Amino acid sequence: MDKLIERFIHYLAVERGLSQNTLESYQRDLIGYTEFLRQNGIEDIDQTRRASIIGYLAGLQKMGRATTTISRNLASIRSFYGFLLRDGLIEGDPTANLESPKVEKKLPQVLSVQDVERLLESPDLRTHAGIRDKAMLELLYASGIRVSELVSLNIEDVNINMGFLKCFGKGSKERIIPLGAVALKILDQYMNRSRQSLVRDASERSLFLNHHGQRLTRQGFWKIIKKYAKAANIKKEITPHTFRHSFATHLLENGADLRSVQEMLGHADISTTQIYTHITKSRLKEVYAKTHPRA
Repeated sequence: MDKLIERFIHYLAVERGLSQNTLESYQRDLIGYTEFLRQNGIEDIDQTRRASIIGYLAGLQKMGRATTTISRNLASIRSFYGFLLRDGLIEGDPTANLESPKVEKKLPQVLSVQDVERLLESPDLRTHAGIRDKAMLELLYASGIRVSELVSLNIEDVNINMGFLKCFGKGSKERIIPLGAVALKILDQYMNRSRQSLVRDASERSLFLNHHGQRLTRQGFWKIIKKYAKAANIKKEITPHTFRHSFATHLLENGADLRSVQEMLGHADISTTQIYTHITKSRLKEVYAKTHPRA
């Protein structure tokens, strides 16, 4: 079973181009599942039945795993069996017609426009590090890209003159995103002045650098943003997706169409983008309740 998992992960990496984090997630789920099978005397993947999978998922539930975790595990197992069936390694798919547990969609945390403005004004522009931080925050809010995409940017991915950036999202899919004047101005200042003070090696292509002159990591960036959130007195908990959620919500609140937002976010399915319409609707209800004389 271990070799089959390795073969499946290789397929996901090469044929589907999934990210390293996603591959590791699939692998963890499947190792946990096959370990459960072995503990129950099943050594051959073709011996598994629907009851085995239900038993495994029930065990996760008893351990207090979240519904989202159980649903993700089932999705990993289903994809694994689908791969084995297509390659003729099993005769039937035991996950057929097996329903995923209902996952309650939680509305993402979103900052108000005022909170975003306070956060964006927090960096000290008298320092090169402050200009870098301001450029990162402005770029994140201007584009809605993921934090992993932000820290992966190279200098050639930003075109100041044309006013856009190029990034590679999930599955290495390229997308082009326009940038506003404010983000472009601070980016120009960072790239042409402040970055030069941080770089140690002239061959370094990473856009955003730490004080060692190396690519700034995701963890390093979130230490930075938490610092500014505290400085701006923002009480809401900021997660790696908060800026992305805020970007999408503010666009929709100001009249952007859903398809355009979907394209900028790089969502493969518009149903993923539709979560933000629920946020804007809930805000409309709040405004109505506060302002209508007969609400």
